[in-house]
Amino acid sequence: MNYVFLGMALLLAAAAGYWVFGRGTPRPAGTWAMGALLGAFALAFASYAPLVEDAVETLVPNVARLLSNSASLAAATAVVAVILQLNLDPSEARRRIRVRLVLLAVAVVGMASLFTYEEMTHRSPRVYAVYLLLYVSYLGFAVVDFMLQAVRQSKSTRRGSVRVGLRMAAAGCVFALIYIAYKTTRLIDLGLGLGLIDSTSECSTLVGRCAFSVTAPALAVLLICLGLTLPAVAYPISQARRRRWEARSFEELGGLWQDLSSAMPHIVLEPADAEDMSADSDFLLQRRVIEISDGILTLRPYRSRNVQEAAEGVFGAGTVRDAAAVEAAVVKAALRSLETGRFADDVAPPSAEAASRKDLRADTEWLLLVADAYTNRVGRVAGDGRPEPVGA
Repeated sequence: MNYVFLGMALLLAAAAGYWVFGRGTPRPAGTWAMGALLGAFALAFASYAPLVEDAVETLVPNVARLLSNSASLAAATAVVAVILQLNLDPSEARRRIRVRLVLLAVAVVGMASLFTYEEMTHRSPRVYAVYLLLYVSYLGFAVVDFMLQAVRQSKSTRRGSVRVGLRMAAAGCVFALIYIAYKTTRLIDLGLGLGLIDSTSECSTLVGRCAFSVTAPALAVLLICLGLTLPAVAYPISQARRRRWEARSFEELGGLWQDLSSAMPHIVLEPADAEDMSADSDFLLQRRVIEISDGILTLRPYRSRNVQEAAEGVFGAGTVRDAAAVEAAVVKAALRSLETGRFADDVAPPSAEAASRKDLRADTEWLLLVADAYTNRVGRVAGDGRPEPVGA
């Protein structure tokens, strides 16, 4: 048990340190609340460890329970503060957080007072029942408050990692409610003197009665922490993947862009001497897509309907990849007509697939298919306008 709880405490403390000190400036909204959340959970897990519990209780008997319960309430408050700062404007979030901090202070001071009185009265079950009532009431309020806001926010967010993370955190709240239900049952047991739960035995495993008193809150902490940190972890990964895709797309569009820019130098927006793909891949890709699109638009008077219809007969028109091959054939023939100065007798309409693309990524994906077909599928266009497939 020492390894489990101390290991989790060290992991959460390291995460808290990274969140507060290792994220650079300016820090995003909720940074300090998230650091407080992770730090409070780290303290709670450390207090669960028998080694730490024995050490602190040599100074003050039974104080480990008060420390872990107070840390749990502080973490629950920090969880709510994080979601409030994500969901509300700053002034409203601060107002609501202040109210919850006042409630937290009242709960912790009340618990500490009851703990002191309980120790002075030799652990009176009735006093402990009131202590539990205060603890469970505030914890239940905070858990339900967070769960409702997390579920509501997960339905409206566009980022997949945020949506998954919030739903994971909401699942953690379910385990927290199981723990609260166990504590409520124990509260009723103590208040009525039923003796249903043995409060003298200590937990040495994660099953049995300890499944409710230790395993459930541990799973709740794990899921909530993972859920709230998932977007921060997923964001740099997604950004790295995006940059790789942009750099690869930039290179794959190179062949088509080279032919278009050689025939129509005016489509190039600015000189591209020292292009640092790792630093500005988004800008460079966007510029290349715009230049290719401008080149295809400039070729419009040279786009032959005969070539388009012949290409449809060769490559088909049933899939997007087929449509891209047809477009590549039309562009290749139009470039040849541009060189000879011969306009098309019957101008081919723009590709319907190209017209349906509404953003940079969609435009890029379409032009990647066209560029691939231009290089690897469409060979020479014959004098009758019929394109020859590569390898035919």
